[in-house]
Amino acid sequence: MHLPRKKFDASLPAMAMGDIAFLLLIFFVILARATDDSHLVWRPAEEIDLQPAGHALASVVIDQDRRVFLNGGEVAVETLAGALERLLADSGAGAGARTVHLKVDREVPAETFEPVIEAVSEAGGDLVHVLEPAETNGAP
Repeated sequence: MHLPRKKFDASLPAMAMGDIAFLLLIFFVILARATDDSHLVWRPAEEIDLQPAGHALASVVIDQDRRVFLNGGEVAVETLAGALERLLADSGAGAGARTVHLKVDREVPAETFEPVIEAVSEAGGDLVHVLEPAETNGAP
């Protein structure tokens, strides 16, 4: 006896495709954070009259242990200029739009951050030093 095969209609609901596309979009937006340095420990210097730093193409952090990080990854000061130059060139940004945020721990001496400033300058970046607003009530 031969039984006829049933043909099943396999179709995907259109609503599920929209949900999947939305979730993928959120996933890639979260992963696209290029300058995630939130895990680094640094205490910013303080200043009374500050201006907003704006958007930056790169972020350089010198932490309390005097280690240098570019966009959250540790780098040697000797290779920082080349890495920044490649990063800024890949962005395609012209002059005036090649902002690099520099975040330096307040206890780091000048001989540690001066070579970093020089590397940013060699790479053609526009340096913005990130500070914290000072207490205006006289407290340190």
